Order: sequence, then structure tokens, then C-alpha cells
Amino acid sequence: KLGFLNNKKMKALAKEQLERLGVSISLEKEAGDCSVGQQQMIEIAKALMTDAKVIIMDEPTAALTEREIEKLFGVIRALKKNGVSIVYISHRMEEIFTICDRITVMRDGKTVDTKRIPDTDFHEVVKKMVGRELTERYPERQPNPGRVVLEVKQASKKGVFQNISFTVRSGEIVGISGLMGAGRTELMRAVFGLDPLDSGDIFIEGKKATLKKPSDAVQKGIGFITENRKDEGLVLDTSIRENIALPNLASFSPKGWIDKKSEQEFVDLLIKRLTIKTESPETHARNLSGGNQQKVVIAKWIGIGPKVLILDEPTRGVDVGAKREIYQLMNELTDRGVAIVMVSSELPEILGMSDRVLVIHEGTLSGELSRNDATQERIMTLATGGR
Repeated sequence: KLGFLNNKKMKALAKEQLERLGVSISLEKEAGDCSVGQQQMIEIAKALMTDAKVIIMDEPTAALTEREIEKLFGVIRALKKNGVSIVYISHRMEEIFTICDRITVMRDGKTVDTKRIPDTDFHEVVKKMVGRELTERYPERQPNPGRVVLEVKQASKKGVFQNISFTVRSGEIVGISGLMGAGRTELMRAVFGLDPLDSGDIFIEGKKATLKKPSDAVQKGIGFITENRKDEGLVLDTSIRENIALPNLASFSPKGWIDKKSEQEFVDLLIKRLTIKTESPETHARNLSGGNQQKVVIAKWIGIGPKVLILDEPTRGVDVGAKREIYQLMNELTDRGVAIVMVSSELPEILGMSDRVLVIHEGTLSGELSRNDATQERIMTLATGGR
């Protein structure tokens, strides 16, 4: 009123909407300091405050855990009862069939079909999305783990995680699960040297490694596919070629200048190997689809010939067909002896791709499950502090 902001009322409204979503965040915290999942919830809360008649949600659960998704779905159902229309955009089929009344499938910028949810099924929708039949969601894995490549001992970072120890073997995929804010991403950032440990040790192939910055990790053969590809994984306004070549420049410049021919051959090979859809390697990363952007990030780190590859939410915002391709690539890498650590908020993905599952609860390792023992119920029990 009168051109002045009512800070007290603003805080009360913000608090009300965040509580409605079950989110506990200090109202004074800078949005840029929040995790990606927290930022997502803040965006949703902001949309709810407008009292809109139509709300468009574009991948609203991309950074959320199962519990937070259930809370959001409760809010969506309440909005629907109050006459609000929701346009829900998602690549997650389980969510579409859980929360939506009708589904419209688009491919290559065109509408393929619109159906009522009771009149279709998962397989029909996927076939229309990708233009072909997909047999299995997760390719069959035949794990053959070898020697320990990565060992983390008593890793701690004040206020974030404490005394976490685990190993990853060559040819193995270790999944890391937990609720938003549990410390999963922060632990992986520490292993990569982005936010170094306060205490604890990291060993690569049995040798103690000092990882104070990402370049230290890269030199030791560690690649890190971040959860936020647009801000941290890619330089959006540079070409595919430049993005893929970035961590590998030393390979193309033994005498101090870049061998353009070698660089181009290297990039072309990776574009072909990962089936990145582009008219030219000079296309800016910004102009690619989410799936192809993610493939560029993966190609960038495959190029260094990693011993350890950390994948943080590797299929976030990626369509079903591209997901399958990423899963197949993960299997190819482990067949070649790469040790993979995968952080994911999608429990089906954790169960479908992991050989072992580590569960983190409030910064501590609450349990480890073998592939045969892991279920959604057991993971969620550990993630919420149960045993």
C-alpha cells in the first residue's frame, strides 16, 4: 500500500505457502544458497501465491524426493477441487498416470495424441513419445565388480554430513538415495573437490588423494556430472565442440596451442557415440533439448577416460528415450571397468540401475542395501531414519 512493502505480511504469506508444501527453510536465506530441490519448492510456493486460475508446472518434481512429491500432489489435488486448472509437464510417466486426468503426447514439436488417462497405458505413451517400441525401461545389468577404485573414509563437513565411509569398485554402479537436504549432493561435491572435506580421507586405487579443487579430481580420473547442467555442467553460449573439449584441452595442446584437427575428430567421435542430435558441432549448447544437453555433459567427462564417474540426477528433465540411452551408456562404461556413483531422487532409477544402494539420512549413512535386498519401502525407511 502507498508504494511501501509490508514485510511482515510478505513473510507471513511466504511462511504459509512453504508450510503448505511441507518445506522448512529460513525465510532470510538467499535463494542462491538453497539446494536445487529447495529452489524448486520456492518456485512452486511462488506460483501458489498468485491465486491463478491456471497454473503451468514444468517438470515440478525434477529435484524433489518421493516424500516431497507426495506433498506436492496433495496440494495439486486440493487446487483441482477448488477449480484451478493445472498443466503438468513431465517426463516421469509414474507421475503422469498418478496425478493427471488427460495426457497429450508431443514429439518433434507436434502433438501426436491426446487421451484420457484411463484409456491409455505406459507402453502406448512411451511408444508415441519416442516413435518406436521400448522393451525394458532399464537395460539388463550383469555386474562384475573388480578392485576398489574409490574409497571414502570418515568423510565429514560441518553441518552437512558426518563420518561417511563407503567404497566403489570398478565395473560397479553404487546408487545414493535420501531425502532432499540429506547431504547426497554435498558429499559428491566434496569428493570432486568443489567443496572440500573438513575431515576424512579419499583414496583412488588405494592411494590417498588430496582433492582441494576440481582439477585435482580430474587429474586423479574423477568426472562429475552435476545435478544442475545449465548452471554448472555446460557453458550454454558456447558450442557443443567447445563444451566437450573443455576438460580435455591438454590432450589437444601438447606444445601449448590447440590442434584443431585432433580436437574436431575427438568431438565428432563422441557426438556419434552418444547419438547427440545436432546439425553441427558448432551449435550452441543452449539450443539443444534437455536430453541432448545431458549427453554433451556426459561426453565431456567420458572424454577424460574416467576411473570414477559421479552422476548426480543423470536423467533429470530427460525424455524416456534419452533416459534409456543414458542407462545403456552407463552399462557400457561399467563393462569397461569405470566405477560409477549415481545420486538420484527417482527410486525406480536407483533400483533399476544400482548394484548397491547407500542411503543417507540427515548427513549420516543410515544403511547399505544389495541389489537383491533393495526395495522402495526399505530405502524410504532408511531415508527417514528408520531401521
